[in-house]
Order: sequence, then structure tokens, then C-alpha cells
Amino acid sequence: MTAKVFIDGEAGTTGLQIKARLEARKDIELLHLGDTERKDTGRRRDALNEADLAILCLPDDAAREAIALIENPQTRVIDPSTAHRTADGWVYGFPEYETGQRALIAGAKRVSNPGCYAIASVAILHALVSGGTIAPDWPVTINAVSGYSGGGKAMIAEYENANPDSAPGMPYFTYSHGLSHKHMPEITRWSGLSHAPVFMPSVGRFTQGMIVQVPLPLWAMPGRVTPAGIHEALASHYEGQNCVTVAGLEAGREVARLEPESLNGTNELRLYVFADDDGTQAVVMGLLDNLGKGASGQAVQNLNLMLGLPELTGTAGRGS
Repeated sequence: MTAKVFIDGEAGTTGLQIKARLEARKDIELLHLGDTERKDTGRRRDALNEADLAILCLPDDAAREAIALIENPQTRVIDPSTAHRTADGWVYGFPEYETGQRALIAGAKRVSNPGCYAIASVAILHALVSGGTIAPDWPVTINAVSGYSGGGKAMIAEYENANPDSAPGMPYFTYSHGLSHKHMPEITRWSGLSHAPVFMPSVGRFTQGMIVQVPLPLWAMPGRVTPAGIHEALASHYEGQNCVTVAGLEAGREVARLEPESLNGTNELRLYVFADDDGTQAVVMGLLDNLGKGASGQAVQNLNLMLGLPELTGTAGRGS
């Protein structure tokens, strides 16, 4: 029997990306509301309760309201908003997180889809903290740059409609200077850190793509932490995974530049370890498509697991 899927908020950036990955598939049935129906609470309630699986591509408060509309105990939910990423009763939707996470997602009624900055940060830090390479109380710093699509429709319009000559600050900017980005609770909880990291995000003049960097002063860390040890911890943690890969340690010596758009159109998160010649400093970097593994591709991967379908079907976009 074909599963019915409803994307609540399909007109937003993430919703449109998920819809593009699902609409040509024959193994699911997409429920659709017209432009006026999407604003009708009654029609949304009907669609949410008719669906076997609902995907909430909504702002946080609206996602919480949508959950309150669901009365059908059989309706399962994936929430790509920030609303439930640290909430009790929700499974964290990162299949590669650790052994057993896929099974938890497959059997869950409620799955929180990770944030784009967060999934790369958590992928790096959880593997290193859980493996004992980094102490939970180590003072972690994270720097990241995303394409402007991560800011949603408003930021997309700001970039694509702006006159560069009259917007000198547009090529690149930092934000969240109060050090309280909405992904911070998620990163802290799922990384295993005992304190929130210092996180400085930024946006560049490119549509999509992302690099997340975690610098590590190895000389100051307790024990004998080496670049090879960091690489081994990551490679061992993600061995055999399709969507999280760890580049060889030699890549750090051979890659002259890392471009944030390199994995666009994929559902891959690729990790790199870069180090100085003395092995006293290292930077772990995560490269991904913020609309792929960082949002819509990951949501489709979770959908496939929850519905018992081949895990990677449609994750990288239409026709994949």
C-alpha cells in the first residue's frame, strides 16, 4: 500500500526542495493543498491526520501548532524546524549518528530533522567526544559559512534582488554576534559537550553549500592527540556509511582549496582533517549542501527509513 505524505509548508525553501525530491516517485502519494487551502487550519488538520507521514516545513511556533492539530495516532512526523531537536520523545534524525540510530528513526513516530550547521558540527564533535579524543568540557570553537539559501525566502530575495553597487556588505557577512544561534542547544546536546561551543556563522554570496570548521590546538589538549588520531576516530566512527565520508588524511596536504559548493546536489557530508607539519594544530572541516544533507536530502533519507523504503532513494534530488 502506497504511503500518503503531506508536506505542511511546501511553499518554503525546504518544502520546495523536499517536494522536488518526492513528486515523481511512485512509491508514495503526495497530499497537496492549494494556495488558499494551505492557510485554512481545517484543511491542514484534515491533511495532517490523513497522512501516514507529515513533514513540517514551518517556523518553530507553527510546527508546534501543527503537532497540536494531529489527532490520528498513526500519523508519523518529521520536523525540519528547530522546535523539537532537543525535545523529549523525539528521535534525532541523523542516521549516521551512532550504531542503532537508524533503527530508532525507522521505528519512531516523531523525528526531528537536524539543522544544517548542526549536522556537520555534531558529526565532527560527537565522534571525537564519544571516542575520547576530545574531553566533553574542552572549549570548542566552530566557524561556518553557508550559502544564502539557508536564510529562507527573505534572504534569497535580498541577495538575488539586490544591486551589488548599493549593497557593499552583501558579498559576505557574519551574524549571531550574541553567540546564541538557534542551533546551539542542538549542537551542545547531540555532540556530547558539557558546555556550549563558541559558534560564529556567516553567509556568502552563493546560493547553497556549506563549510563548517572546528579548529583544534593539539598542543594544548591533554594526552597525546595527533592529527592521525583525530582522523582515525572519525574514519572508524563513520566506516561503511554512504552519506558521511571521511577524506584520507593525505587530502589535507593535497587539497589547495575547499569550496563550499562542491557537494551541491548530493546528500553527502564529507569530513576533512587538516594539520600543520608539526602536528600541533588541526582543523576538522565538514563540507555539505545545506539544502541536501543539511535539510531536504536528510528529511527524505529519514522518510525512507520510517516508511521502510530504500534509504537513499530521492535523497539527492529529482531522478536520483
